[in-house]
Amino acid sequence: MINISNALDNLVDEFSKLPQIGRKTAMRLAMHITRQPRQDVERFSRALTEIKDRLRFCSVCCNITEDEVCNICRAVSRKPGIICVVEEPQDVFAIEKTNEFKGKYHVLHGIISPLDGIGPNDIRIKELLDRLGRNDENKVEELILALNPTVEGETTILYLSKLLKPLEIKITRIARGIPVGSDLEFADEVTLAKALEGRILI
Repeated sequence: MINISNALDNLVDEFSKLPQIGRKTAMRLAMHITRQPRQDVERFSRALTEIKDRLRFCSVCCNITEDEVCNICRAVSRKPGIICVVEEPQDVFAIEKTNEFKGKYHVLHGIISPLDGIGPNDIRIKELLDRLGRNDENKVEELILALNPTVEGETTILYLSKLLKPLEIKITRIARGIPVGSDLEFADEVTLAKALEGRILI
């Protein structure tokens, strides 16, 4: 096939690196960009650069934020004694959409997956332990493990429950209202709310 444009090929290559984007979809996205006014493309480009310049991880919960401490951790209306442990930042967004959870979060940024070479030291477990070990007025009473119901998620839940048992903190997990093999970010609000309500003691 004759190469029409190196610039177009480069853009297709970059789009195809995105999750769940194949070459056909990448080509459609690239062609869409070619039809947009220059100012729209420049605004899109600035948004991409800005997100890399401004986003960081919250020093408390490891969620994404533009500040040292995120809005959820700073909110006085939230219950500091209940922490919901999730796999990725998008899981926080999914749970927040339910308007049911009033505690705080901890984002692991992954799960234990030996087949992929991801062990406990590769995710934010140390930060969670540091947080639970602090002797302050916001003593943690309950830890909710809200991880995706996959083999890797179950492995991580088992590891954390054994690791945290000596701390004498109530450890629960969300109920199995989430279908096995699915991701929290794709669950609807009602399913997530019911799963949080029906969490069980480990």
